[in-house]
Amino acid sequence: MSSIVKVVEVIGESPKSFDDAVRNAVRESAKTIKNIKSVWVDNMSGVVEGGEIATFRANVKVSFKIEGHD
Repeated sequence: MSSIVKVVEVIGESPKSFDDAVRNAVRESAKTIKNIKSVWVDNMSGVVEGGEIATFRANVKVSFKIEGHD
């Protein structure tokens, strides 16, 4: 049987860094998605408050194998 991979897009947030926003996206996705194999950071943005970045955001595409398709 051939492998089937699905991709979903999520947005991770963090008050610390873009890296942390990506990690949060993967961590939260892994709570409901099994077999995550890779991530691709599509875009990064931030919310500015008082001249400082208050929230870092990362649009992340998460790919995972569909169960039963090895």
